[in-house]
Amino acid sequence: MKLGVAKESKENEKRVALTPDVVKTLVKKDFEILIEEEAGLASGFSDEMYEKSGAHLTSKEGIHQAQVILRVNPPTLEEAEMMQNESVSLSFLYAYLHPELLSVFNKKKISAFAMDAVPRISRAQRMDALSSQSNLAGYKAVIMAANHLHKIFPLMMTAAGTITPAKVLIFGAGVAGLQAIATAKRLGAVVEVTDVRPETKEQVESLGGRFISVENTDEIKTEGGYAKEVSKEFLVRQQQLVQEKIKDADIVITTALVMGKKSPVLVTEKMVKTMKPGSVIVDMAVESGGNCELSEYNKTVRKHEVLIIGESNYPSLLSQNASQLYAANISTLLLHLASHQGFKWDHEEEITSGSLITHQGEIVHEFTKSILNQ
Repeated sequence: MKLGVAKESKENEKRVALTPDVVKTLVKKDFEILIEEEAGLASGFSDEMYEKSGAHLTSKEGIHQAQVILRVNPPTLEEAEMMQNESVSLSFLYAYLHPELLSVFNKKKISAFAMDAVPRISRAQRMDALSSQSNLAGYKAVIMAANHLHKIFPLMMTAAGTITPAKVLIFGAGVAGLQAIATAKRLGAVVEVTDVRPETKEQVESLGGRFISVENTDEIKTEGGYAKEVSKEFLVRQQQLVQEKIKDADIVITTALVMGKKSPVLVTEKMVKTMKPGSVIVDMAVESGGNCELSEYNKTVRKHEVLIIGESNYPSLLSQNASQLYAANISTLLLHLASHQGFKWDHEEEITSGSLITHQGEIVHEFTKSILNQ
């Protein structure tokens, strides 16, 4: 079986789907690997490194001769049209956001697996690219905030006086939020955290954060570790709870996502106006609409004397580590689904059925169908 690794076409994307070390492992398992020229260069992996690992370099057109195409991001419509009929695509997909792409897949009978749809079960942990990339994103968000803040994080006692520690307020205690807590605490900050899921309280406190809870959380519905449904009334109560906290925060980091829907607005313009001059907001949900009312996609802006960072792709800023982890994730999924002789197509198996979006000209993923049919 030929595997093709495409160079990412998304703007400012520096990651690559396979690293030379993982290529070497797959070659030993009798896969033939085609790598688009300079696909790994932005992550620190040269064409020569891939060739030494046993891969064959080729052009953008040559990549699409492979039966399986591996990417980080979804292919463009043009790239999907270049793929062979009845070939296989593995990448992040967020299929419910790309109905036109699914139409091309179905027209060409391309079977598309989505890295973002891999079930979050114990035996699929090594395939969980959402977690591996979010982990890095949470770390980078804190580092970026620290770089822009006009003060240090830790308590410091000097002969000239005592510097009090920075205060960090984090919205969301998922993978990115938990890593942000751990990083901010290591740097010496005082960290407070709010999350709609009460079960995250223990994790937050184990990392040294203080959990800010909202009463009556029984109404919250979760699925796969994400909030699935949050009432408007709950969001109002949550905003009221953090309004006092946000006034004292030096840094606010928002990570809240709702599966299949626009991210909830948690930080309003009114709340931003109450923040201290020089404080920093990092909106990690900006690609899904943003948690801060004033954040702008892929821009860092200053509004009401508060710096608001709207970076949409934190893992790409740590492209070497992000590529290493993603390559392990996607190759583990591939080896679960197939051998060098072909795919198993076990539709009763949980990981296969959970991550397969299109197959034989149809959308076969129930969650994706439910979102598209709304």
